[in-house]
Amino acid sequence: METLNKPENEISKILMKKRPNSNTAEGIALHRLRELVRPESERICYDPYAIYFINPEILEFIRNNPDKARAETERYDRFLPGAVNSIVARVRYFDDFVKKSIDEGLEQLIILGAGYDTRAYRIEGLKKLKVFELDHQDTQSVKTGKIRKIFNSLPDHVVYVPIDLAIEDFGQKLQDAGYDQSKKALFLMEGLLYYLPPKFVDEILFFISMKSSKGSYILFDYFPESVIDGSCELEVGRNLHNHLVEMGEPLQFGIKEGTIEDFLVERGFSRIQNVTAEEYKKMYFRGANKDRGVCSLYSFAHAMIE
Repeated sequence: METLNKPENEISKILMKKRPNSNTAEGIALHRLRELVRPESERICYDPYAIYFINPEILEFIRNNPDKARAETERYDRFLPGAVNSIVARVRYFDDFVKKSIDEGLEQLIILGAGYDTRAYRIEGLKKLKVFELDHQDTQSVKTGKIRKIFNSLPDHVVYVPIDLAIEDFGQKLQDAGYDQSKKALFLMEGLLYYLPPKFVDEILFFISMKSSKGSYILFDYFPESVIDGSCELEVGRNLHNHLVEMGEPLQFGIKEGTIEDFLVERGFSRIQNVTAEEYKKMYFRGANKDRGVCSLYSFAHAMIE
């Protein structure tokens, strides 16, 4: 019987090679690329730039070994059932929220832990706004190099802010970069908060609630505490915890189940909405996608500053 203790395969070995950029950032881009090659009627999200952020070795392996690549994808899905579908649903939900915010008068977008996020370059309307991308200098330098190759230059509407969120003063760095607390803002934290120590999560959220204009929003995803400490009763939760430890990017922050509203109210937010796996499954996985399972451990939440 095949052991699923860890997803050892050629693609993960390439991702695990020591490089000055984030393993998870590239892994998420790979999930977006796999969604891109689905028939248009079956795509949950659409990112035409994802391919530029994938290691050429991975792309070559997939091209030259389609059967092996398919088998590795299937094995990963058995190891973390529903996780990839939850991730692409997260991309779609965050995209939809950004588009809705633009229609409602958004003036600036702040993407924390931007990784290889491509929203600033593919969502219509964002070029008229100021977009701040904050991430570690190593990952950001790789990304800006790719952006220059795609567009021949860096776009004027994006401000790149190099920062180590677990060490540096997030609020000060953002303000120094030109953030205007009088303008309506949306703070995106996709695949981020659970990699930070709780102390820094609090500092980020308290800064946002105190230094943002009324009508500004936060949007993030999170795991229950049991996934972070490895005590999750679900095998997928334990696999996820152990896999990220082995990837060198362990989880550090979670929210106790059923407490998201209290957690955010205590930090100055209101109009809180929690989006469960069951809810985004109903939203996006219909028709040809109705049999695609999601992972119950991935939840999204958004809230407003009033």
